[in-house]
Amino acid sequence: MNVLQNLKRAATGVLLATCAVSTAAADQIDLNTPEGVIEATRKVYCSSTDEKETMYRFEGSAFARKRGEADKLLFNVTGMSVRKCVSIEDENKGTGYRLITREILLYTDPVTGEPLDKWHNPYLGRDVDVMHVSNDPVNQRPSFPYDDEGNPAARWIGKTIKDAWFINITVPLFYHNPMQGDYQKYVGGAYHATEMFGFFGKTDDLLDGEKDVANVEVSWTRISDWLPWMEMQGREGIVYINAIGKYLDGFDELPQVVQDYINNVEPKYKTAPPSDDMRPNETTWTVFKDRTEPARLPFGGHN
Repeated sequence: MNVLQNLKRAATGVLLATCAVSTAAADQIDLNTPEGVIEATRKVYCSSTDEKETMYRFEGSAFARKRGEADKLLFNVTGMSVRKCVSIEDENKGTGYRLITREILLYTDPVTGEPLDKWHNPYLGRDVDVMHVSNDPVNQRPSFPYDDEGNPAARWIGKTIKDAWFINITVPLFYHNPMQGDYQKYVGGAYHATEMFGFFGKTDDLLDGEKDVANVEVSWTRISDWLPWMEMQGREGIVYINAIGKYLDGFDELPQVVQDYINNVEPKYKTAPPSDDMRPNETTWTVFKDRTEPARLPFGGHN
């Protein structure tokens, strides 16, 4: 009788242990599967829970570079992105998602930390009006685990070093400039920039299937032509921004200067755009064109 009881207890123990291992495995995201990649990237960029809004903050500095001159600190930057994801079903591609977001970037005084209304352009020797970034929306195309033929499409592009994961993304941009004319193919003037992102976090946190959001830190670098409100009129040179940031638990964790700007100037940036938002994305160039009257240069061959 005791032997039978011990066998039953042993069998029960093995069964419970097997169930525990299976449950633990089921709660872990597998980056070797397309479905696992989709879930993990959702945790990085937004949330694996539909409609849950998340925020990122970032801050850094902007510099200018001209050939033959030392680089100049122009101003500091601070901003935020509010976002959410929604699931999308496709018969062949499986269950994917779409990222919906809008963003603010403030150009701030390096001394006071306050948003600039005017900025002294050292290359022109005069003040110009500042237009802060308020891009609404900045949505992404849908991402799916499989392609139209049902082949795996989602692959993990990150790397793991010890207990940490990293994603490095470089986005070269070269396309028709909305503020230029229709002959850019011949005379130039295309929009030309590069965005470089780094996302970082702890591997256990990312692969935890019980958590819908990863605790992410981010780096952001941008190289571009002069911003249109600088009035540089095609002069040689570039602007580069280097910034860092992280995932936030809510609006109250934003820098106070950003909270004040949103509360007083752009209150809609407290929430992400609607889930069915299909508007074209905005950039500094499209927003500036919409807000600014055209201005022609005087005709002549000299000043």
